[in-house]
Amino acid sequence: MSPFLSRVGVLPAVPMALLAGLLTLPAAAQPSPEQKQANLASFEFVWTTIRDQHWDKNPGGLDWQATGAEFRPRVEQAATAEEARQILREMLGRLKQTHFAIFPAPVYQDLDAASVGDGWPGFEVQVVDGRVLVSGGSVVPLGWEVLSVEGTDLKSLVAALQQDPAIHELQLARAVAARLGGPAGATRQLAFADGSGNPQTREIQLQPPRGELSGFGNLPPQHVWFEAKKLGETGYIRFNLFLDLVRVMQSFGEAVEACAKCDGIVIDLRGNTGGIGAMAMGLAGWFVDKPGQRLGTMTLRNATLNFVINPRAGAYHGPLAILVDGSSASTAEIFAGGLQALGRARILGTPTAGAALPSVIARLPNGDGFQYAVANYVSVSGQTLEAKGVAPDAEIRLTRETLLAGQDTVLDAALAWIRSQKRQ
Repeated sequence: MSPFLSRVGVLPAVPMALLAGLLTLPAAAQPSPEQKQANLASFEFVWTTIRDQHWDKNPGGLDWQATGAEFRPRVEQAATAEEARQILREMLGRLKQTHFAIFPAPVYQDLDAASVGDGWPGFEVQVVDGRVLVSGGSVVPLGWEVLSVEGTDLKSLVAALQQDPAIHELQLARAVAARLGGPAGATRQLAFADGSGNPQTREIQLQPPRGELSGFGNLPPQHVWFEAKKLGETGYIRFNLFLDLVRVMQSFGEAVEACAKCDGIVIDLRGNTGGIGAMAMGLAGWFVDKPGQRLGTMTLRNATLNFVINPRAGAYHGPLAILVDGSSASTAEIFAGGLQALGRARILGTPTAGAALPSVIARLPNGDGFQYAVANYVSVSGQTLEAKGVAPDAEIRLTRETLLAGQDTVLDAALAWIRSQKRQ
């Protein structure tokens, strides 16, 4: 397997965990001669990397030599470190492509920091209309609003992040999760507003992470969980990452085989941020029996990879619904978007993250971080998923009212659609 495939869907999440640092960056300062030299060296690194590794020999349709000649003198003349950073960002903006970004040194340094812990509070949250709402779990009632964690006001945090047009649901989810997490066994003081708007305070002990710790290639180990059950006569499958290849592939296959006579199957990819790109081809094979069909194509500078589906014996032919949201990213998007384009699945929920490209984050000579994509991806229908994401066939959003009523409107809509297919 090509090593770069192991990066699909994971690196887009790295800077998202650093968003809290963006809110407290130090004020810009006059660069020293050494800093000016480091800024120029950083420019050369960025410009050369794009010249040599972008999948298009004319990145973004630009004359890259001319672009370098335009921006190099401006970096040399920059009066502050922040000005030099903004000039680099302006140059990257000419590409009009995501996954090309500059992260200030104080933010990038967090990449090397020790983890604050992988404990979780025992409930899931979603940002709905600027408010952090409990959307899953049994520790806290569904629909309650999380007002603060250890005195940190979450509504203010969300509002500050939403002022940046580049910050979307996936980044918000990462920032909020970072606030709610910590070492397993630690306690957190949380303030809530219940369904009537009354304040509630809870001391929550963080639970050990769900699932099994799994790594792959150059990916850091992460906890992967998988669940499968039947909701009446419909199969339901949910997992958080396209990792732990052997266990997830086996569990997925067993779940589909156990549902051979089900009225339909729901695959819940909400919050699934991706992982190993090749897994999408194997899992899709449980729903396609015609050989040679593709989910899409990934293009590098000197290679093209077709995501060809591997049909399975005993493939399921019944109705297939896939649930997505703004935190469904990368391999999850490739899987959902490909099966949608083939007419094999109905997609329900909200548009996905639009983060389908494999990318790398490197440290620049001036200490900043530089994220750059190394490939492009186009679905079998010719659609570019990057930045746009997968548009659901039925766009359905969670609301506080439905959560307080204990309803999952997206899942309910999927089950209703499957029942309607049975009647046809």
